Amino acid sequence: MRDTKRVGLIVPSSNTTIETEVPEMLRRASLPVDVTFHSSRAVLHNVDAESLDRMVRDGDRCVQELADARVDVIAYACLVALMARGNRAHEAVEAQLAQVAADHGHALPVVSSAGALIRSLQMRGIERVAIMTPYMPPLTKAVADYIEDYDIEVVDSLSLSVSDNVEVGRLPTDQLAGHAERLDLSRAQMLIASACVQMPSLAALPTLEAQLGLPVMSAATATAAELLDALNLPRHVPDAGVLLRPEASTHA
Repeated sequence: MRDTKRVGLIVPSSNTTIETEVPEMLRRASLPVDVTFHSSRAVLHNVDAESLDRMVRDGDRCVQELADARVDVIAYACLVALMARGNRAHEAVEAQLAQVAADHGHALPVVSSAGALIRSLQMRGIERVAIMTPYMPPLTKAVADYIEDYDIEVVDSLSLSVSDNVEVGRLPTDQLAGHAERLDLSRAQMLIASACVQMPSLAALPTLEAQLGLPVMSAATATAAELLDALNLPRHVPDAGVLLRPEASTHA
């Protein structure tokens, strides 16, 4: 009988994308184990500072619910909720949520989309990126400032200015290539095609890499990569961008 690993996701209540893109990536990976996904939802309708702060404060409850399911790893799957709290916020939040799980009787690793994105850039030695986001410009600037606090320059950014989180999940993936053409990528070493786990991008990553001649990642692919690492599974996912090609694996 095959072993089963359980992944816990803390997601905004209005999320519709991370729970499809991450399972799809792990399905493509042809893993030697079965992986199931279990979500706890925190209320979020509009992507604004007050709503994001409220969502983060609900994280302890979400962790306790997922710990009850004896998941093997938890991902805090809302990048901007953490980045909007100020520089390096994911470092404290990941540690806090891991402690909540341990205090609840089930110690386990906790990652976040925000932390996964930063660590993925650091792991590859990236110094200059361009980003595309669905956010209003002030939140995009907060994301850029957050990245730059780790000495990674954001050479250009694009805001699609969608504040309703459900509508973010409906943004057409096939328009990302056109959006990317609006960016100045002349100095970029990598494109973050979606700095938001709710903005769909997975289907566009191979096209973007071929069109731009640049490695491409997203908040969702960074999250999937760290989940695979936490489960001690290889990062071998076809058509999912640079982070999930075989040479990116940290395991045999």
